[in-house]
Amino acid sequence: MSRWAKLTDGRSGDDYAARFKALADSGMDMHGEARFCAALVPVGARVLDAGCGTGRVTIRLAQLGYDCVGVDLDESMLAVARREAPGLPWIRADLAEFDPTAAGVPADFDLVVAAGNIFPLLATGTEAAVVRRLATALRPGGLLVAGFGLDEAHLPVPPSITLPEYDAHCAAAGLTLVDRFATWDADPYDEGGYAVSVHRC
Repeated sequence: MSRWAKLTDGRSGDDYAARFKALADSGMDMHGEARFCAALVPVGARVLDAGCGTGRVTIRLAQLGYDCVGVDLDESMLAVARREAPGLPWIRADLAEFDPTAAGVPADFDLVVAAGNIFPLLATGTEAAVVRRLATALRPGGLLVAGFGLDEAHLPVPPSITLPEYDAHCAAAGLTLVDRFATWDADPYDEGGYAVSVHRC
């Protein structure tokens, strides 16, 4: 069982969506991740949102003209995504076992994004397998972008993966670090408690 499932007991979708709606209604910018991704690949590029949740990033990128697919294991989150954007492809799958071809989508994504603390919320011990699965979904030259917390101040659970460990998993999957930032606004990484990493296939 993933750390996310233990945290939420599979009943998080509507509450999660309501929390982000309240933040958006308050005037907070909710599209930093999508804007970051849009700066990396041209309009029309194929994007896989790994751990898409309620579809916030997927939906925004689709609105901007990207060819998007969302995948998540939490059915309560996907129910919200399907309700908000029924025309987009939403796939229910465990990222540690995800096979795009078996799910009916070509494994030639230009960019895979894992936002929202995906890696610290995986089932312990599956991190390397998830990186491998996401790497195989990329076309040659494609990008894996992952943003996650590294300390308790940036996570709803105790930290479970370090940047050196994540980089090692990426290297083992044939990915090379391109850049690293402190935020989705592309602030320079400052050795702080949150990092957005860009790796190339």
